[in-house]
Amino acid sequence: MAVSTEMERAGRVIARWKDSGDCVSANDLARAAWRVAAGKRIAAHTTGVTLRDKRLLVRVEDDVWRRQLSVLRSQILRNLAKTLGDEVVTRLDIQVMPQRIGPGREEALRRELRRKPASSVDEADHIEDPVLRQIYRKARKRASA
Repeated sequence: MAVSTEMERAGRVIARWKDSGDCVSANDLARAAWRVAAGKRIAAHTTGVTLRDKRLLVRVEDDVWRRQLSVLRSQILRNLAKTLGDEVVTRLDIQVMPQRIGPGREEALRRELRRKPASSVDEADHIEDPVLRQIYRKARKRASA
């Protein structure tokens, strides 16, 4: 019930923006509608929402979120159509883009690794790049299967 009310409210605001001429781009409208159409929880795990040729590109933290959005793709597109109209966003492209670890978080991870017993430390934890770490773990799993 609350999502429907939010959608209606967002739709009215965005409709006013659309009527305001060139001051707001379709990209800005799509980004504004994304939080409402996807929901706060999903929107919190996405970055880089960009509209190009009626295709909304959404970057997510990991493959789990990519799969979740894939399952919800048609529902999210319907929500976007309710808010923006049928012709603004016609396709949803989902891309995995892991968040970079900031300097403070990196040091916290190193301290955590030092506190773990040697038997529970995974050698992959020492790979700083999250994408390479994931590739390494998958390759190791395939090799041991």
